[in-house]
Amino acid sequence: QVQLAESGGGSVQPGGSLRLSCAASGSIFAINAMGWYRQAPGKQRELVATISSNGRTNYTTSAKGRFTISRDGAKNTVYLQMSSLKPEDTAVYQCYLDATDIRYYRNNYWGQGTQITVSS
Repeated sequence: QVQLAESGGGSVQPGGSLRLSCAASGSIFAINAMGWYRQAPGKQRELVATISSNGRTNYTTSAKGRFTISRDGAKNTVYLQMSSLKPEDTAVYQCYLDATDIRYYRNNYWGQGTQITVSS
């Protein structure tokens, strides 16, 4: 089994910063990519940022220049540093993992989600 442990959500005022962390553990053979998605009330889940095993990053347009995704390969952990937060960033943020397990099956895994609220 593969588990994802998220941390770092909460409430912040507009213009503030937050850092999300997500640690993967369990029967992982290799991590292909990790990242974050979010879902705001009444909206579809959308990609926020991903980072591949070779360090290649991908951001949604609204996150570029404000959010930075990084990873610690030794800890199987991905981070999302969010700055200049806006009310429209309010959503449940879910960690995403694309990994190959010890049986060599490749799957996508999701964290349970962490709420981020940006409000004055």
